[in-house]
Amino acid sequence: MQPSLLEWTPPEPQGETFDRDRDGARLNAQCKRVFDAMRWGEWKTLSQISHVTHDPEASVSARLRDLKRHGFDIRKEYVSRGLWRYRMEVKNG
Repeated sequence: MQPSLLEWTPPEPQGETFDRDRDGARLNAQCKRVFDAMRWGEWKTLSQISHVTHDPEASVSARLRDLKRHGFDIRKEYVSRGLWRYRMEVKNG
């Protein structure tokens, strides 16, 4: 279930190389930027999200996976020639 926007905090990334002291604040800030770019429910490519957040496309992709892993409904749609676009389904109410 998607939490209320007022209660939401960015999820903490997981993985062997994640170190909370070294990476926590930076990656949570990055996740918040990706969340803010996606919260209106519009379709966007990694390039478009990267342009808005000023984060590399690979980082944007990782943060979308973090959001999905933590219960956000991230949709993915094939566009063409290896290009995909993403949308975060927004629940009203």
